[in-house]
Amino acid sequence: MDFDFSLLQELTETSGVPGYEDRIRDIVRRELEASTDHVTSDAMGNVVGTIEGESDYTVAIAAHMDEIGFMVRHITDEGFLQLDPLGGFDARVLRAQRVNVHTEDGDLPGVIGSVPPHTLSEEQREKKDKVEDVHVDLGLSGDDVRERVSRGDIVTMDQTTVELGDHVTGKALDDRICVFTMLEAARRIENPDVTIQFAATVQEEVGIRGATALGGDLDPDLAVALDVTVANDVPGFDEADHVTELGDGTAIKLKDSSVITNPKVHRRLRSVAEDEEIPYQLEILPAGGTDTAGFQNTHGAKPVGAISIPTRYLHTVTESAHVDDVSATIDLLTAFLETETGEHDYTL
Repeated sequence: MDFDFSLLQELTETSGVPGYEDRIRDIVRRELEASTDHVTSDAMGNVVGTIEGESDYTVAIAAHMDEIGFMVRHITDEGFLQLDPLGGFDARVLRAQRVNVHTEDGDLPGVIGSVPPHTLSEEQREKKDKVEDVHVDLGLSGDDVRERVSRGDIVTMDQTTVELGDHVTGKALDDRICVFTMLEAARRIENPDVTIQFAATVQEEVGIRGATALGGDLDPDLAVALDVTVANDVPGFDEADHVTELGDGTAIKLKDSSVITNPKVHRRLRSVAEDEEIPYQLEILPAGGTDTAGFQNTHGAKPVGAISIPTRYLHTVTESAHVDDVSATIDLLTAFLETETGEHDYTL
């Protein structure tokens, strides 16, 4: 692969749920300080690295730092933890997973319990899984757990990021793989015609909160958001429901449930991809929102576009993306920014 896989591993394996992005924010700040002119952050924790251009025309590039996770809502007398979700985890994939509980005194390893299927009653077998019903087992007594864990402590999934054939797979590719893409583009760009604001946002998974606030604060002339998108190109789905397919290139978003991208912006993205011979596909996402919506109208009407990385098994610990699609996304974002002069008319 023609990108820094070790940085991608660091970004995806580091914990950071909505509102508690501290650890991932430190990494992003470190990388942006090395590749941009100056770095700022706000009261919510959004981080912005700015490369000053030849003009005052500003382009905001956004990718969210937060991953889905949990908060401890209750500790039983026996020392089991019950959870409140931070983002949209599918409870079906939580059983028998390893987790980390982030306490004030350090991290504790735990497992989400799953009892043997042959011991379940018929009623238990038919019961629909809910996040509120799972429990975390820390292997400690109730007294020890209550001494070390507090209500409100954060819980994240424990997983490594690895190469899998032509894919990379792990947790939190949503959306750290796009944070990585943004950082790679920031490394490559020199002396742009326009001022570029590389924004790592917070709390996207709980309602696009960070980008909405940042859109008002930055007030850019143009915004392009980066996120993963659905790739249901696996057994059990009709071709029309794939949304995107791994290995077919970066995805240029036309719509999702939160935004319809500006036609002039997505047409220019397509034109740049074709001029640079960068493989791409068009994304029409029937459900799910992204930071794109956060910038579209929070400080007046703004032209917005979005580039997505096709990803299988979203919101699990085995999210998977094709290395060629990652490279294509970096290439398209970089080429788009290097050719942005501030003179394109995106009004409709």
